[in-house]
Amino acid sequence: MVPTEEWRRLTRTLVEILAVTVAYYVAGRIGLLLRVVVEGAVVTPLWPPTGIAVAALLWLGLRVWPGIALGAYLSIAHLSGFHAPDAGIIAGNTLAPVCAYLLLRRVGFRTELDRLRDGLALVFLGGLLPMLISATIGTVVLVSNGDLAPNRFWPVWSAWWAGDAMGVLVVTPLLLVLPRAVVPRDPYRVAEALALMVATGSVALVTTRNSLSLLFLVFPLLIWSAVRFQLAGSAPCVLILSVVAIVAATERVGPFADHSLFEIMGNLQALNGSAALTALLLSALVTEQNNIRLKIEEVCEDLAEVVDRLAPRSRKD
Repeated sequence: MVPTEEWRRLTRTLVEILAVTVAYYVAGRIGLLLRVVVEGAVVTPLWPPTGIAVAALLWLGLRVWPGIALGAYLSIAHLSGFHAPDAGIIAGNTLAPVCAYLLLRRVGFRTELDRLRDGLALVFLGGLLPMLISATIGTVVLVSNGDLAPNRFWPVWSAWWAGDAMGVLVVTPLLLVLPRAVVPRDPYRVAEALALMVATGSVALVTTRNSLSLLFLVFPLLIWSAVRFQLAGSAPCVLILSVVAIVAATERVGPFADHSLFEIMGNLQALNGSAALTALLLSALVTEQNNIRLKIEEVCEDLAEVVDRLAPRSRKD
């Protein structure tokens, strides 16, 4: 008979896998609302399931990888029905987050994102590098299956890679900060946070619907959010900006009007990538500096306490 503890562990693992599957599939449905067709292939400028997959692996470990595969299967089946070659896409979409997790664990990544090295690791080892796997496998499957002409490989590959990478850069930091996010006790801080969110959405909406090239106006707000609230403030602002920009790009309005689809995707990913990098790295840097300052203050307090204890003895001597 299997011990009760093993049954509990198995049940917990199955529940976690099911939760990851549901989260991946729901996020996929949301991501497909912003899908675009590049050279006949359906891609998304922001693929949230990838960010969910990386966060789930960081939280729960490799045991939940079947949930990622099941979620990818359900997403593909919902989009176009499942065919045998689609197994390669599922494998790529599963292998990329797993490789991201293994690389991050290899370098001692901390989910608190309280060091600059953690921010850099998430950008390069969690997002940009491992997502080459899913983009390459997925595009090769489309070409080998006859759904994509070989001379259309690179536009689809670049869009696929950018969408997966942005899923990690935008969604994963937001998920990692949620368990530690607390509402400030100071009402002025709460008002400031709300004003920051509203200002980011308003500026993003205006600049993405205006024919003038004013997208840079959102960066002071991202810097403000990172300096004042670190990742808890900058991650939601990046998500707001990304969603607003993607909607404008898919509708081909504002600075995205009168451009080819390839140019639109390039401009969009340059904006989203720059915003995510700015917010993530600056937040990590500010958090690291704040932690160093707190440690110095603690050392100074301990030193002052030691001096106070030794002072009476010095007077007696």
